[in-house]
Amino acid sequence: MNDDIQPDGSAEHEYEHGALGDAEYAEFMELAAEEGFDIEDVEGAIEAAGHGPLPVLAVVGRPNVGKSTLVNRMIGRREAVVEDRPGVTRDRVTYEAEWAGRRFKVVDTGGWEQDVLGIDASVAAQAEYAIEAADAVVFVVDAKVGATDTDEAVVRLLRKAGKPVVLCANKVDGPSGEADAAYLWNLGLGEPHPVSALHGRGTGDMLDAVLEVLPDAPEQSFGTAIGGPRRVALIGRPNVGKSSLLNKVAGEERVVVNELAGTTRDPVDEIIELGGKTWKFVDTAGIRKRVHLQQGADYYASLRTAAAVEKAEVAVVLIDAAESISVQDQRIISMAVEAGRSMVIAFNKWDTLDEERRYYLEREIETELGQVAWAPRVNVSARTGRHMEKLVPAIETALAGWETRVPTGRLNAFLGELVSAHPHPVRGGKQPRILFGTQAGTKPPRFVLFASGFIEAGYRRFIERRLREEFGFEGTPIHISVRVREKRGAKKK
Repeated sequence: MNDDIQPDGSAEHEYEHGALGDAEYAEFMELAAEEGFDIEDVEGAIEAAGHGPLPVLAVVGRPNVGKSTLVNRMIGRREAVVEDRPGVTRDRVTYEAEWAGRRFKVVDTGGWEQDVLGIDASVAAQAEYAIEAADAVVFVVDAKVGATDTDEAVVRLLRKAGKPVVLCANKVDGPSGEADAAYLWNLGLGEPHPVSALHGRGTGDMLDAVLEVLPDAPEQSFGTAIGGPRRVALIGRPNVGKSSLLNKVAGEERVVVNELAGTTRDPVDEIIELGGKTWKFVDTAGIRKRVHLQQGADYYASLRTAAAVEKAEVAVVLIDAAESISVQDQRIISMAVEAGRSMVIAFNKWDTLDEERRYYLEREIETELGQVAWAPRVNVSARTGRHMEKLVPAIETALAGWETRVPTGRLNAFLGELVSAHPHPVRGGKQPRILFGTQAGTKPPRFVLFASGFIEAGYRRFIERRLREEFGFEGTPIHISVRVREKRGAKKK
Protein backbone atom coordinates (compact mmCIF):
# COMPACT_ATOMS: atom_id res chain seq x y z
CA MET A 1 0.00 0.00 0.00
CA ASN A 2 1.69 3.21 -1.15
CA ASP A 3 0.81 6.80 -1.76
CA ASP A 4 2.56 10.07 -2.37
CA ILE A 5 2.25 13.02 -0.04
CA GLN A 6 2.84 16.07 -2.20
CA PRO A 7 4.56 18.99 -0.44
CA ASP A 8 2.29 21.97 -0.07
CA GLY A 9 3.65 23.62 3.03
CA SER A 10 0.24 23.54 4.67
CA ALA A 11 1.15 21.55 7.79
CA GLU A 12 -0.18 23.48 10.76
CA HIS A 13 0.08 20.68 13.32
CA GLU A 14 2.65 20.58 16.06
CA TYR A 15 4.16 17.13 15.71
CA GLU A 16 4.07 15.08 18.88
CA HIS A 17 7.25 13.05 18.44
CA GLY A 18 6.33 10.19 20.74
CA ALA A 19 7.38 7.81 17.96
CA LEU A 20 10.98 9.03 18.35
CA GLY A 21 13.02 9.71 21.46
CA ASP A 22 14.13 13.32 22.03
CA ALA A 23 17.69 12.69 20.85
CA GLU A 24 16.51 10.64 17.86
CA TYR A 25 13.99 13.32 16.96
CA ALA A 26 16.59 16.11 17.11
CA GLU A 27 19.01 14.11 14.97
CA PHE A 28 16.26 13.33 12.46
CA MET A 29 15.20 16.97 12.13
CA GLU A 30 18.82 18.08 11.72
CA LEU A 31 19.15 15.59 8.86
CA ALA A 32 15.93 16.92 7.29
CA ALA A 33 17.22 20.50 7.45
CA GLU A 34 20.54 19.49 5.88
CA GLU A 35 18.68 17.90 2.96
CA GLY A 36 16.69 21.09 2.34
CA PHE A 37 13.29 19.99 3.70
CA ASP A 38 10.97 22.45 5.36
CA ILE A 39 10.53 21.36 9.00
CA GLU A 40 6.75 21.91 8.87
CA ASP A 41 6.58 19.65 5.81
CA VAL A 42 8.50 16.93 7.61
CA GLU A 43 6.40 17.16 10.76
CA GLY A 44 3.19 17.26 8.72
CA ALA A 45 4.17 14.17 6.72
CA ILE A 46 5.00 12.17 9.85
CA GLU A 47 1.89 13.35 11.66
CA ALA A 48 -0.27 12.41 8.69
CA ALA A 49 1.18 8.91 8.54
CA GLY A 50 1.60 8.31 12.25
CA HIS A 51 -1.81 8.96 13.77
CA GLY A 52 -4.19 6.23 14.77
CA PRO A 53 -7.45 5.82 12.86
CA LEU A 54 -9.03 9.16 11.96
CA PRO A 55 -12.44 9.88 13.50
CA VAL A 56 -15.34 9.29 11.15
CA LEU A 57 -18.18 11.72 10.41
CA ALA A 58 -21.24 10.37 8.54
CA VAL A 59 -23.39 12.80 6.55
CA VAL A 60 -26.96 11.48 6.37
CA GLY A 61 -30.43 12.65 5.40
CA ARG A 62 -33.24 11.93 3.01
CA PRO A 63 -32.66 12.22 -0.76
CA ASN A 64 -31.87 15.56 -2.40
CA VAL A 65 -31.29 17.65 0.71
CA GLY A 66 -27.75 18.58 -0.41
CA LYS A 67 -25.56 16.01 1.37
CA SER A 68 -23.01 15.66 -1.43
CA THR A 69 -22.84 19.44 -1.92
CA LEU A 70 -22.11 19.79 1.79
CA VAL A 71 -19.43 17.07 1.60
CA ASN A 72 -17.76 18.91 -1.30
CA ARG A 73 -17.78 22.06 0.83
CA MET A 74 -16.17 20.18 3.75
CA ILE A 75 -13.37 18.63 1.70
CA GLY A 76 -12.77 21.79 -0.33
CA ARG A 77 -13.21 20.29 -3.79
CA ARG A 78 -15.95 19.04 -6.09
CA GLU A 79 -15.48 15.31 -5.73
CA ALA A 80 -18.82 13.94 -4.57
CA VAL A 81 -21.22 13.71 -7.53
CA VAL A 82 -23.93 16.36 -7.34
CA GLU A 83 -27.02 16.51 -9.53
CA ASP A 84 -30.36 18.22 -9.07
CA ARG A 85 -32.36 15.04 -8.68
CA PRO A 86 -32.70 12.62 -5.80
CA GLY A 87 -30.81 9.35 -5.53
CA VAL A 88 -27.53 10.25 -7.29
CA THR A 89 -25.39 8.99 -4.39
CA ARG A 90 -25.90 5.29 -3.70
CA ASP A 91 -22.80 3.80 -2.10
CA ARG A 92 -21.08 5.12 0.98
CA VAL A 93 -18.08 7.17 -0.19
CA THR A 94 -15.32 8.21 2.22
CA TYR A 95 -13.19 11.37 1.90
CA GLU A 96 -10.59 12.96 4.13
CA ALA A 97 -11.23 16.48 5.41
CA GLU A 98 -9.48 19.03 7.61
CA TRP A 99 -10.86 21.88 9.65
CA ALA A 100 -9.05 24.10 12.18
CA GLY A 101 -5.98 21.88 12.02
CA ARG A 102 -7.86 18.65 12.75
CA ARG A 103 -8.26 15.86 10.23
CA PHE A 104 -11.18 13.45 9.99
CA LYS A 105 -12.98 11.20 7.53
CA VAL A 106 -16.28 12.23 5.96
CA VAL A 107 -18.68 9.54 4.72
CA ASP A 108 -21.15 10.68 2.06
CA THR A 109 -24.21 8.44 2.00
CA GLY A 110 -27.20 7.88 -0.22
CA GLY A 111 -30.54 9.30 0.78
CA TRP A 112 -32.29 7.40 3.57
CA GLU A 113 -35.94 6.51 3.04
CA GLN A 114 -38.26 4.29 5.01
CA ASP A 115 -40.27 1.35 3.65
CA VAL A 116 -38.43 1.17 0.33
CA LEU A 117 -37.54 -1.83 -1.82
CA GLY A 118 -34.84 -2.88 -4.27
CA ILE A 119 -31.85 -0.62 -4.77
CA ASP A 120 -33.42 2.09 -2.59
CA ALA A 121 -33.42 -0.37 0.30
CA SER A 122 -29.74 -1.07 -0.34
CA VAL A 123 -28.99 2.65 -0.31
CA ALA A 124 -30.83 3.01 3.00
CA ALA A 125 -28.84 0.08 4.41
CA GLN A 126 -25.59 1.78 3.43
CA ALA A 127 -26.66 4.91 5.31
CA GLU A 128 -27.58 2.86 8.38
CA TYR A 129 -24.21 1.13 8.31
CA ALA A 130 -22.46 4.50 7.97
CA ILE A 131 -24.22 5.72 11.13
CA GLU A 132 -23.23 2.55 12.97
CA ALA A 133 -19.57 2.88 11.94
CA ALA A 134 -19.29 6.66 12.54
CA ASP A 135 -18.08 8.55 15.60
CA ALA A 136 -20.52 11.40 14.93
CA VAL A 137 -23.23 12.30 12.42
CA VAL A 138 -24.25 15.40 10.49
CA PHE A 139 -27.99 15.15 9.82
CA VAL A 140 -28.90 17.30 6.82
CA VAL A 141 -32.45 18.68 6.55
CA ASP A 142 -33.84 20.96 3.82
CA ALA A 143 -34.80 24.06 5.78
CA LYS A 144 -37.02 25.32 2.96
CA VAL A 145 -39.17 22.18 3.04
CA GLY A 146 -39.02 21.67 6.80
CA ALA A 147 -39.07 18.41 8.73
CA THR A 148 -40.87 15.62 6.86
CA ASP A 149 -42.09 12.22 8.06
CA THR A 150 -38.89 10.72 6.63
CA ASP A 151 -36.78 13.20 8.61
CA GLU A 152 -38.67 12.17 11.76
CA ALA A 153 -37.85 8.53 10.96
CA VAL A 154 -34.15 9.42 10.58
CA VAL A 155 -34.28 11.12 13.98
CA ARG A 156 -35.56 7.87 15.53
CA LEU A 157 -32.76 5.98 13.80
CA LEU A 158 -30.16 8.42 15.13
CA ARG A 159 -31.52 8.25 18.69
CA LYS A 160 -31.35 4.47 18.56
CA ALA A 161 -27.72 4.62 17.37
CA GLY A 162 -26.79 6.93 20.25
CA LYS A 163 -24.15 8.84 18.26
CA PRO A 164 -23.49 12.59 18.67
CA VAL A 165 -25.51 14.50 16.05
CA VAL A 166 -24.99 17.94 14.52
CA LEU A 167 -28.18 19.18 12.86
CA CYS A 168 -27.55 20.98 9.55
CA ALA A 169 -30.40 23.15 8.24
CA ASN A 170 -29.35 23.35 4.61
CA LYS A 171 -30.46 25.70 1.80
CA VAL A 172 -30.53 28.78 4.04
CA ASP A 173 -29.22 31.32 1.52
CA GLY A 174 -29.84 34.49 3.55
CA PRO A 175 -31.16 35.93 6.85
CA SER A 176 -34.78 35.37 5.76
CA GLY A 177 -34.22 31.62 5.68
CA GLU A 178 -32.99 31.46 9.26
CA ALA A 179 -36.57 31.57 10.54
CA ASP A 180 -37.24 28.38 8.58
CA ALA A 181 -34.18 26.79 10.19
CA ALA A 182 -35.43 27.71 13.67
CA TYR A 183 -38.48 25.46 13.18
CA LEU A 184 -36.11 22.46 13.18
CA TRP A 185 -35.60 22.83 16.93
CA ASN A 186 -38.79 20.71 17.05
CA LEU A 187 -36.79 17.66 15.93
CA GLY A 188 -35.27 17.49 19.41
CA LEU A 189 -31.66 17.23 18.21
CA GLY A 190 -30.50 20.55 19.59
CA GLU A 191 -29.54 23.71 17.73
CA PRO A 192 -30.10 23.66 13.95
CA HIS A 193 -27.10 25.20 12.18
CA PRO A 194 -28.31 27.30 9.22
CA VAL A 195 -26.10 26.53 6.22
CA SER A 196 -25.97 27.06 2.50
CA ALA A 197 -23.82 24.19 1.28
CA LEU A 198 -24.01 25.62 -2.23
CA HIS A 199 -22.61 29.04 -1.30
CA GLY A 200 -20.66 28.12 1.85
CA ARG A 201 -22.73 30.29 4.16
CA GLY A 202 -22.59 29.05 7.78
CA THR A 203 -20.49 25.95 7.06
CA GLY A 204 -17.60 27.16 9.25
CA ASP A 205 -19.82 27.48 12.33
CA MET A 206 -21.30 24.05 11.63
CA LEU A 207 -17.82 22.49 11.32
CA ASP A 208 -16.82 24.11 14.62
CA ALA A 209 -19.78 22.29 16.18
CA VAL A 210 -18.66 19.06 14.48
CA LEU A 211 -15.19 19.32 16.04
CA GLU A 212 -16.77 19.68 19.48
CA VAL A 213 -18.39 16.24 19.21
CA LEU A 214 -15.76 14.38 17.14
CA PRO A 215 -13.10 12.54 19.16
CA ASP A 216 -9.46 13.33 18.46
CA ALA A 217 -7.47 10.85 16.37
CA PRO A 218 -5.76 8.55 18.88
CA GLU A 219 -2.03 8.99 19.24
CA GLN A 220 0.11 6.25 17.76
CA SER A 221 1.47 3.81 20.35
CA PHE A 222 4.26 1.57 19.15
CA GLY A 223 4.09 -2.14 19.87
CA THR A 224 1.57 -1.97 22.69
CA ALA A 225 -1.36 -4.35 22.56
CA ILE A 226 -4.89 -3.09 23.05
CA GLY A 227 -6.37 -4.20 26.35
CA GLY A 228 -8.38 -7.41 26.60
CA PRO A 229 -8.26 -10.51 24.40
CA ARG A 230 -6.73 -10.13 20.94
CA ARG A 231 -9.50 -9.93 18.33
CA VAL A 232 -9.53 -12.42 15.45
CA ALA A 233 -12.03 -12.21 12.57
CA LEU A 234 -12.75 -15.38 10.58
CA ILE A 235 -13.61 -14.30 7.04
CA GLY A 236 -14.12 -15.99 3.69
CA ARG A 237 -16.65 -17.06 1.09
CA PRO A 238 -19.83 -18.87 2.20
CA ASN A 239 -19.41 -22.49 3.20
CA VAL A 240 -15.62 -22.53 3.48
CA GLY A 241 -15.89 -23.74 7.08
CA LYS A 242 -15.64 -20.61 9.25
CA SER A 243 -18.27 -21.76 11.74
CA SER A 244 -16.82 -25.28 11.81
CA LEU A 245 -13.38 -23.86 12.54
CA LEU A 246 -14.75 -21.74 15.38
CA ASN A 247 -16.49 -24.76 16.90
CA LYS A 248 -13.30 -26.82 16.60
CA VAL A 249 -11.04 -24.27 18.30
CA ALA A 250 -13.71 -23.75 20.97
CA GLY A 251 -13.98 -27.47 21.57
CA GLU A 252 -17.78 -27.38 21.47
CA GLU A 253 -20.70 -26.47 19.21
CA ARG A 254 -20.80 -22.71 19.72
CA VAL A 255 -22.35 -21.71 16.38
CA VAL A 256 -24.72 -23.30 13.89
CA VAL A 257 -23.09 -25.30 11.09
CA ASN A 258 -25.04 -26.41 8.05
CA GLU A 259 -24.10 -27.54 4.54
CA LEU A 260 -26.40 -24.81 3.24
CA ALA A 261 -24.17 -21.85 2.42
CA GLY A 262 -24.94 -18.61 4.24
CA THR A 263 -26.08 -20.02 7.60
CA THR A 264 -24.26 -17.27 9.51
CA ARG A 265 -25.81 -13.82 9.08
CA ASP A 266 -24.49 -11.77 12.00
CA PRO A 267 -20.92 -11.76 13.32
CA VAL A 268 -20.68 -14.09 16.33
CA ASP A 269 -18.18 -13.15 19.07
CA GLU A 270 -16.73 -15.97 21.16
CA ILE A 271 -14.12 -15.81 23.95
CA ILE A 272 -11.89 -18.85 23.49
CA GLU A 273 -8.90 -20.29 25.37
CA LEU A 274 -6.40 -21.49 22.78
CA GLY A 275 -2.66 -22.08 22.94
CA GLY A 276 -2.55 -20.97 26.56
CA LYS A 277 -4.08 -17.56 25.77
CA THR A 278 -7.51 -15.95 25.67
CA TRP A 279 -8.76 -14.79 22.25
CA LYS A 280 -11.92 -13.17 20.95
CA PHE A 281 -12.86 -14.99 17.74
CA VAL A 282 -15.52 -13.47 15.48
CA ASP A 283 -17.32 -15.79 13.06
CA THR A 284 -18.60 -13.70 10.15
CA ALA A 285 -21.05 -14.16 7.32
CA GLY A 286 -19.62 -15.41 4.03
CA ILE A 287 -19.08 -12.67 1.46
CA ARG A 288 -20.64 -13.79 -1.82
CA LYS A 289 -19.91 -10.97 -4.26
CA ARG A 290 -19.49 -7.22 -4.48
CA VAL A 291 -21.52 -5.49 -1.79
CA HIS A 292 -23.49 -3.24 -4.16
CA LEU A 293 -24.65 -6.30 -6.16
CA GLN A 294 -26.19 -7.99 -3.14
CA GLN A 295 -29.72 -7.88 -1.90
CA GLY A 296 -31.61 -8.27 1.35
CA ALA A 297 -30.06 -10.27 4.17
CA ASP A 298 -26.88 -11.01 2.22
CA TYR A 299 -26.33 -7.30 1.79
CA TYR A 300 -26.65 -6.55 5.50
CA ALA A 301 -24.48 -9.58 6.35
CA SER A 302 -21.64 -8.32 4.14
CA LEU A 303 -21.77 -4.88 5.73
CA ARG A 304 -21.55 -6.42 9.20
CA THR A 305 -18.65 -8.59 8.10
CA ALA A 306 -16.77 -5.52 6.85
CA ALA A 307 -17.38 -3.82 10.21
CA ALA A 308 -16.10 -6.92 12.06
CA VAL A 309 -12.87 -6.82 10.05
CA GLU A 310 -12.39 -3.14 10.88
CA LYS A 311 -12.71 -3.94 14.60
CA ALA A 312 -10.39 -6.97 14.47
CA GLU A 313 -6.63 -7.02 14.90
CA VAL A 314 -5.99 -10.05 12.73
CA ALA A 315 -8.08 -11.55 9.93
CA VAL A 316 -7.94 -15.29 9.37
CA VAL A 317 -8.97 -15.74 5.74
CA LEU A 318 -10.38 -19.22 5.11
CA ILE A 319 -10.05 -20.62 1.60
CA ASP A 320 -11.55 -23.92 0.46
CA ALA A 321 -8.43 -25.84 -0.61
CA ALA A 322 -10.52 -28.32 -2.58
CA GLU A 323 -11.68 -25.59 -4.98
CA SER A 324 -9.73 -23.26 -7.25
CA ILE A 325 -8.78 -19.91 -5.70
CA SER A 326 -11.47 -17.52 -6.92
CA VAL A 327 -11.71 -13.82 -7.65
CA GLN A 328 -13.92 -13.60 -4.59
CA ASP A 329 -11.18 -15.11 -2.39
CA GLN A 330 -8.80 -12.44 -3.71
CA ARG A 331 -11.37 -9.70 -3.10
CA ILE A 332 -11.81 -10.80 0.52
CA ILE A 333 -8.04 -10.79 1.04
CA SER A 334 -7.89 -7.29 -0.44
CA MET A 335 -10.59 -6.15 2.00
CA ALA A 336 -8.43 -7.25 4.95
CA VAL A 337 -5.34 -5.61 3.46
CA GLU A 338 -7.14 -2.32 2.78
CA ALA A 339 -8.45 -2.35 6.34
CA GLY A 340 -4.82 -2.57 7.51
CA ARG A 341 -5.35 -5.78 9.45
CA SER A 342 -2.69 -8.41 10.07
CA MET A 343 -3.57 -11.60 8.22
CA VAL A 344 -3.28 -15.38 8.21
CA ILE A 345 -4.46 -17.46 5.27
CA ALA A 346 -5.94 -20.81 6.30
CA PHE A 347 -6.51 -23.45 3.61
CA ASN A 348 -9.39 -25.51 4.96
CA LYS A 349 -10.52 -29.04 4.00
CA TRP A 350 -6.86 -30.03 3.53
CA ASP A 351 -7.70 -33.61 4.49
CA THR A 352 -9.78 -34.00 1.30
CA LEU A 353 -6.93 -33.17 -1.11
CA ASP A 354 -5.09 -35.70 -3.26
CA GLU A 355 -1.53 -35.18 -4.52
CA GLU A 356 -2.66 -33.76 -7.86
CA ARG A 357 -4.85 -31.11 -6.24
CA ARG A 358 -2.06 -30.14 -3.84
CA TYR A 359 0.30 -29.65 -6.78
CA TYR A 360 -2.11 -27.40 -8.63
CA LEU A 361 -3.02 -25.50 -5.46
CA GLU A 362 0.64 -24.56 -4.96
CA ARG A 363 0.74 -23.21 -8.51
CA GLU A 364 -2.48 -21.23 -7.88
CA ILE A 365 -1.04 -19.74 -4.70
CA GLU A 366 2.05 -18.57 -6.60
CA THR A 367 0.04 -16.93 -9.37
CA GLU A 368 -3.13 -15.75 -7.58
CA LEU A 369 -1.83 -14.81 -4.11
CA GLY A 370 1.63 -13.52 -4.92
CA GLN A 371 0.71 -10.06 -3.65
CA VAL A 372 0.22 -11.45 -0.12
CA ALA A 373 3.15 -13.87 -0.03
CA TRP A 374 3.98 -12.23 3.31
CA ALA A 375 0.90 -13.73 5.02
CA PRO A 376 1.51 -16.89 7.10
CA ARG A 377 -0.21 -19.98 5.66
CA VAL A 378 -1.71 -22.87 7.57
CA ASN A 379 -3.26 -26.00 6.09
CA VAL A 380 -6.08 -27.16 8.35
CA SER A 381 -9.17 -29.30 8.55
CA ALA A 382 -11.97 -27.74 10.57
CA ARG A 383 -13.83 -31.05 10.38
CA THR A 384 -11.11 -33.28 11.84
CA GLY A 385 -9.06 -30.69 13.73
CA ARG A 386 -5.92 -31.49 11.74
CA HIS A 387 -3.07 -28.97 12.18
CA MET A 388 -5.29 -26.75 14.34
CA GLU A 389 -2.35 -26.32 16.73
CA LYS A 390 -0.56 -24.33 14.00
CA LEU A 391 -3.22 -21.62 13.97
CA VAL A 392 -2.19 -19.76 17.15
CA PRO A 393 1.54 -19.51 16.27
CA ALA A 394 0.57 -18.15 12.84
CA ILE A 395 -1.76 -15.55 14.43
CA GLU A 396 0.94 -14.54 16.92
CA THR A 397 3.47 -14.18 14.10
CA ALA A 398 1.09 -11.93 12.16
CA LEU A 399 0.36 -9.76 15.19
CA ALA A 400 4.08 -9.42 15.96
CA GLY A 401 4.73 -8.23 12.40
CA TRP A 402 1.78 -5.83 12.64
CA GLU A 403 3.31 -4.21 15.74
CA THR A 404 6.97 -4.20 14.65
CA ARG A 405 8.83 -0.90 15.03
CA VAL A 406 12.18 -0.21 13.31
CA PRO A 407 14.37 2.45 15.01
CA THR A 408 15.02 5.44 12.76
CA GLY A 409 18.80 5.06 12.87
CA ARG A 410 18.66 1.44 11.82
CA LEU A 411 16.12 2.22 9.08
CA ASN A 412 18.30 4.95 7.60
CA ALA A 413 21.41 2.77 7.65
CA PHE A 414 19.40 0.17 5.74
CA LEU A 415 18.08 2.76 3.25
CA GLY A 416 21.57 4.15 2.65
CA GLU A 417 22.95 0.71 1.82
CA LEU A 418 19.96 -0.09 -0.35
CA VAL A 419 20.14 3.11 -2.40
CA SER A 420 23.89 2.71 -2.89
CA ALA A 421 23.59 -0.90 -4.08
CA HIS A 422 20.36 -0.46 -6.08
CA PRO A 423 19.80 3.19 -7.12
CA HIS A 424 16.51 4.32 -8.61
CA PRO A 425 16.46 4.07 -12.44
CA VAL A 426 17.21 7.27 -14.35
CA ARG A 427 14.03 8.78 -15.77
CA GLY A 428 14.04 11.82 -18.04
CA GLY A 429 17.70 12.43 -17.34
CA LYS A 430 17.12 12.56 -13.57
CA GLN A 431 17.80 10.00 -10.87
CA PRO A 432 15.68 10.55 -7.74
CA ARG A 433 17.14 9.32 -4.46
CA ILE A 434 15.68 8.22 -1.14
CA LEU A 435 17.39 10.65 1.23
CA PHE A 436 16.14 9.40 4.60
CA GLY A 437 13.04 8.02 6.26
CA THR A 438 11.28 7.11 9.48
CA GLN A 439 8.60 4.73 10.67
CA ALA A 440 5.66 6.89 11.63
CA GLY A 441 3.30 4.22 12.90
CA THR A 442 2.43 0.59 13.51
CA LYS A 443 -0.71 -1.55 13.23
CA PRO A 444 0.05 -1.70 10.29
CA PRO A 445 3.64 -0.44 9.92
CA ARG A 446 3.64 2.96 8.19
CA PHE A 447 6.79 4.52 6.76
CA VAL A 448 7.48 8.02 5.46
CA LEU A 449 10.36 8.28 2.97
CA PHE A 450 11.82 11.66 2.01
CA ALA A 451 13.17 11.83 -1.54
CA SER A 452 14.82 14.21 -3.99
CA GLY A 453 12.26 13.42 -6.71
CA PHE A 454 9.28 11.27 -7.63
CA ILE A 455 9.79 7.60 -6.70
CA GLU A 456 8.00 5.32 -9.13
CA ALA A 457 5.73 2.51 -7.95
CA GLY A 458 8.03 -0.32 -9.03
CA TYR A 459 10.91 1.02 -6.93
CA ARG A 460 8.61 1.49 -3.91
CA ARG A 461 7.53 -2.15 -4.24
CA PHE A 462 11.22 -3.07 -4.34
CA ILE A 463 11.79 -1.09 -1.12
CA GLU A 464 8.84 -2.84 0.54
CA ARG A 465 10.21 -6.24 -0.47
CA ARG A 466 13.63 -5.43 0.94
CA LEU A 467 12.10 -4.04 4.15
CA ARG A 468 10.39 -7.38 4.63
CA GLU A 469 13.60 -9.30 3.94
CA GLU A 470 15.53 -7.17 6.44
CA PHE A 471 13.04 -6.62 9.26
CA GLY A 472 10.40 -9.35 8.88
CA PHE A 473 6.93 -7.78 8.95
CA GLU A 474 5.46 -11.23 8.35
CA GLY A 475 1.69 -11.26 8.32
CA THR A 476 1.10 -7.52 7.90
CA PRO A 477 0.58 -5.03 5.06
CA ILE A 478 3.08 -2.16 4.94
CA HIS A 479 2.11 1.42 4.09
CA ILE A 480 4.76 3.60 2.46
CA SER A 481 4.31 7.35 1.84
CA VAL A 482 6.82 9.42 -0.11
CA ARG A 483 7.44 13.13 0.52
CA VAL A 484 9.27 14.82 -2.36
CA ARG A 485 11.61 17.71 -1.56
CA GLU A 486 10.49 21.01 -2.99
CA LYS A 487 12.88 22.90 -5.22
CA ARG A 488 14.79 25.38 -3.13
CA GLY A 489 13.11 28.78 -3.12
CA ALA A 490 9.81 27.37 -4.46
CA LYS A 491 7.88 28.84 -1.54
CA LYS A 492 9.49 32.22 -1.68
CA LYS A 493 7.36 33.93 -4.27
